[in-house]
Amino acid sequence: MKVAIFFVGFLGGALALRGLAASNSSAPTFHSATPAGYDVLVLKPGGAVLSFLALIECPDLEGAQQIAEGEHSRIVNTNGKPLAHFPRNFSFRITVSLRKTLMVEPTATFNSSEEPQDLLLKLKFRLKAHHALEVREIQPDDVRMIGVPADIPYDERVYRVSFNVEQLPASDRCVLEVLAPNGERLTRFHFDLL
Repeated sequence: MKVAIFFVGFLGGALALRGLAASNSSAPTFHSATPAGYDVLVLKPGGAVLSFLALIECPDLEGAQQIAEGEHSRIVNTNGKPLAHFPRNFSFRITVSLRKTLMVEPTATFNSSEEPQDLLLKLKFRLKAHHALEVREIQPDDVRMIGVPADIPYDERVYRVSFNVEQLPASDRCVLEVLAPNGERLTRFHFDLL
């Protein structure tokens, strides 16, 4: 009886490990549009809640896969060829809203003398590329407000922040910073390949 119970337990454990190994064998696949996260903060002194949603747009990554092998991790394109660098062109689509779009608690507060709707129109952006201990700042190639035109009062704005990078190693860690008009960082979003 004890042997039978042991065998059933062993078999169940072995099947679970086999299933886990099978699920880990399929490498994560990149898509041309990938969610980059969200953040919520409160503007002081008025108390308006500001929500940020970020999406990375990079058609050149469609179908690429991350192969996790410790120090030898790599990213390969759809033909299996390793990608040594980030695609040259990519963008972030940042939605900034005064609506209660996210049901999460704010992570921080920000002091601003700007009217909240004016603040939405004056955001700035920069990309930081981290390579080991070195940090390089990359300015956007283009910042465009899409959706509702700036001259129409509205409680939500959508920005497309485009970058044109050259020879940015795939092992670098990229961070898009969303800045207030005075240059203070409001939030950040990560774009990593490995």
